Amino acid sequence: MSARIAPAPPAQDPEGRALEQRISAARGEINALYAVLLNSPPVAHGWEQMLTAIRQKTGIPAHLRELVILRIAVLNRVEYEFNSHVPYARAAGVSEAKMAAVRSGDRPAFNDLENLVLDYTEVMTREIHVPDALFARIAAAFDSKARVELTATVAAYNMVSRFLAALQIT
Repeated sequence: MSARIAPAPPAQDPEGRALEQRISAARGEINALYAVLLNSPPVAHGWEQMLTAIRQKTGIPAHLRELVILRIAVLNRVEYEFNSHVPYARAAGVSEAKMAAVRSGDRPAFNDLENLVLDYTEVMTREIHVPDALFARIAAAFDSKARVELTATVAAYNMVSRFLAALQIT
């Protein structure tokens, strides 16, 4: 299946070329997602800035962030997102067994904090509204900064997966 929107042609203006170079430098390439996003340079720019902040500038431990991203990919049935983050998850120390457990939903594989983060991820993704009891558990485990960063991570990667799914980017 091909994407519903063709990749943007290479930019012809200096600003567009600079954006492509920044994305390529930050991501190692212009992947299928960014190739489509570049149809709207302002959206591609904002997207890249926000996702870079979430992935590289927050205090959320990398293994927790990658568990969140992988679980969202599974819940939203976006294989492209899952496969794209497997190398990052490995680099963050997520074992093959835990990646398989994220896929299957087999929760005994995770420690208490990981299970809490996965609970939060699943509720935000499936139900949107977080019950007070679950948020109280999150508040007990994370300070205000970390709660904002965790919530932004779940929200942002739901945005990513839903964009990928809607436009059939594979």
